[in-house]
Amino acid sequence: MAAPLAYSLIATDLDGTLLRGDDTLSDRSRDALARAAAAGAQHLVVTGRPAPRVRPLLDDLGGRGLAVCGQGAQVYDVGADRLLFSVTLDRELAETALGKIEAEVGQVYAAVDQDGVDGLTLIEPGYRMPHPTLPAVRVQRRDDLWCAPISKVLLRHHSLTDDELATAARSAVGSLATVTMSGPGTVELQPCGITKATGLALAAEFLGLGPSQTIAFGDMPNDIPMFDWAAHGVAMANAHPELKAVADEITKSNEDDGIAVVLERLFRGR
Repeated sequence: MAAPLAYSLIATDLDGTLLRGDDTLSDRSRDALARAAAAGAQHLVVTGRPAPRVRPLLDDLGGRGLAVCGQGAQVYDVGADRLLFSVTLDRELAETALGKIEAEVGQVYAAVDQDGVDGLTLIEPGYRMPHPTLPAVRVQRRDDLWCAPISKVLLRHHSLTDDELATAARSAVGSLATVTMSGPGTVELQPCGITKATGLALAAEFLGLGPSQTIAFGDMPNDIPMFDWAAHGVAMANAHPELKAVADEITKSNEDDGIAVVLERLFRGR
């Protein structure tokens, strides 16, 4: 009789974690995930990207199950191309939060991810996309950002570091929104109480799994709640110091197939 799996659910962030810097998945990582799947483990993408920006990547991975998108605001059924769960950020609250942040740090530049499987990413004048491969639509003025329901707001500042902007934003917005830092040049506002952990917990429930069966991989502070929820959290070598400080394990970088290194160890001989 085969020994039970150490982990039945593999939760991975995308950018800076599973994907290389050019948005590709290495053959080694692909093979490691395939071996884990053959042994009975399920792979669940847990990302800050909204569902429309994830769909092409999941198609390439051959995924037809669930994905957690939008920092936990969306649980996406890939095969059916529909949202099983979605929560939006109130647009009036978002506008108020931006005003409070700008009162503290001066002008910020904003973008929004619209809700829904066909939602757009809208960027106001002055905002520069931190990830150039992601499509976006430039609008003429900030008011145009609020034309449809949104899942989150993305922020940039001309001189503050990401850590400085995130700290100032948390202090300014209080309970109006959850503030996360999910990558270089990516500080975000999302619905209060929504994190990767809330989305992961809901998706795991749909799959009949729980935290004790879950291993999670990430690279940024927005992955901390996911690590707190999962039984085992693995930070990449390129991870932010805040995430490394709470990780159970540190693996190689995303460029050096860090996820594959761990999965090959866990599923060796299966």
